[in-house]
Amino acid sequence: MTEPDRWCLVVPVKRLSVAKTRLVSVAGRHRTELALAFALDTVEAALGCDRVSAVVAVSDDPEAIKALTGLGAIVVADEPNAGLNPALIHGVAVARAAHPDGGVGALSADLPALRVVELAAALSEAAGHDVSFVSDAVGKGTTLLLARRGAAFEPQFGAGSRRLHAAAGALELTGDFPSLRRDVDTERDLAVAAALGLGPRSRAVVGRIAADEIR
Repeated sequence: MTEPDRWCLVVPVKRLSVAKTRLVSVAGRHRTELALAFALDTVEAALGCDRVSAVVAVSDDPEAIKALTGLGAIVVADEPNAGLNPALIHGVAVARAAHPDGGVGALSADLPALRVVELAAALSEAAGHDVSFVSDAVGKGTTLLLARRGAAFEPQFGAGSRRLHAAAGALELTGDFPSLRRDVDTERDLAVAAALGLGPRSRAVVGRIAADEIR
């Protein structure tokens, strides 16, 4: 596989103290642990994909930085500390400097059921398009935004990002990627992700949550 067929992905990882607050009702004291597990399982799956040359994680959380570095991710600070989209632009600048011959992309950090084969299929489909994206399972958000070498990377994550990315000219990838579309914000999302098959760290934390419930 030539370098232009590969991608350097940027994964934004929030400070754990403010991550996944909507899951507190189900996760309780394990909320921050679960948020970190989501990110680590996502990054490990990405690193296991032969179409991914590297993963750049953008984070200011000390615990996350240590764990992500241990997995083999390149970790950079959240600059300019002005929200998600500026952080992704910074991460992509680092990615392009490190891997100038490949494509770049932003991958959500909360895809705990992510399957390598589905990510590889999406990246393969994206190879023929300058800018492309994968929408979330609800059909309103975005879980993966990709820009080929030389194409502008203009992230518009947030409310209605699917519509915004499409309006900006990005092509929506329509393959069968259920685990790539399944970001987790709510208890129901977590149940669906669990049915798809959680990564090892997320599965372990969910097991500890279940054990607390039966005590």
